[in-house]
Amino acid sequence: MSLGLAAFLLIITIIQKSVHFTRTAYYCSTSSMLLLLILPLGVAIVEEYKIWKIRKMDLVGGDPPQPLKIFTQKPNQKNSATLPLAEQTIQEKVSCWRSIFKPPNRGEDYTILQGIFSIDMLILFLSTAFGHGGTVAVVNNLGQIGTSLGYPAHSITTFASLISIWIYLGKVVIGVSSEFIITKLKFPRPLMLASIHLLSCIGHLLIAFNVPNGLYVASIIIGFCLGANSPLLFTIVSELFGLKYYSTLYNIGGMASPIGSYLLSVKITGHLYDKEAKKQMAALGLARKPGEELNCNGTVCFKLSFIIIIAVTIFGALVSLILVFRTRKFYRSDIYKKFKEEARTAETEIGMTQKVGPSDQAREG
Repeated sequence: MSLGLAAFLLIITIIQKSVHFTRTAYYCSTSSMLLLLILPLGVAIVEEYKIWKIRKMDLVGGDPPQPLKIFTQKPNQKNSATLPLAEQTIQEKVSCWRSIFKPPNRGEDYTILQGIFSIDMLILFLSTAFGHGGTVAVVNNLGQIGTSLGYPAHSITTFASLISIWIYLGKVVIGVSSEFIITKLKFPRPLMLASIHLLSCIGHLLIAFNVPNGLYVASIIIGFCLGANSPLLFTIVSELFGLKYYSTLYNIGGMASPIGSYLLSVKITGHLYDKEAKKQMAALGLARKPGEELNCNGTVCFKLSFIIIIAVTIFGALVSLILVFRTRKFYRSDIYKKFKEEARTAETEIGMTQKVGPSDQAREG
């Protein structure tokens, strides 16, 4: 349904720019969009109704047996419940700080400190900051880029309208295809991340050298790559560092994107744009008034900025290759083995529980 909505918005946006829309056409397109937005609510209602029916049948047929709770304890292992509270607290603090640089195997649950000080996290952080920051810089400066390169105002509006759809499609396509590739072909996910970084360089090149109508293609490529980065980054974090502290660790990894965007968008692209704009004003014999916005025209406004962004993005892709080398054995193995074993264990316990009646459980209790 979300793909259908994205396709509908894409088609309507393109048609609006080429055909004059009447009031009736706007009413029809808006009504259709609202219908597509409401349809997922219908899915939720149907699913809730199915769950309600299942619960009702369980109540009519009697309460289902409760699962047995089996407690196991390793031999020669002290039960922490018998330790005084102060001693437990000291043990936890000591073990937490002592294990910072002794992380578990990849795929196991890292602590927050183990994840932060992990070399894999540092590599992933640098790769995202340098590789992902350039695509965000394009989106942030898309209006100025279009104006300086001489694109008409309605085309720039179209870029801005459509780039969100390309971002969405990047998330969906890479999110789905990467699962198929990694399970069937054992293709490392960090290598996909490096490939996305290199693909975005094509869009940067089209902008840097002002290829005729290149901004149309560049907006598609960069929007797609910007969307594709997110599912890859967050999935890699979950696969390498586990799920126990995932919400914290993926936010730490996600911090790289705004940092890279600030450096490439503000400190490099913005600074060089203003510098060229001042040169053009000086060549025309004009003086900048206090608070006046600078305007730069021509390929020169962003050429050097995007050459730097291309170099930085390639560096980000090379950093990703280091992570590919470090995790090659991990991704060749069955990375979902732990979850499959947990699922089989849960099914076995449920099967054993169902064989034991409520009266038997009461006698065992």
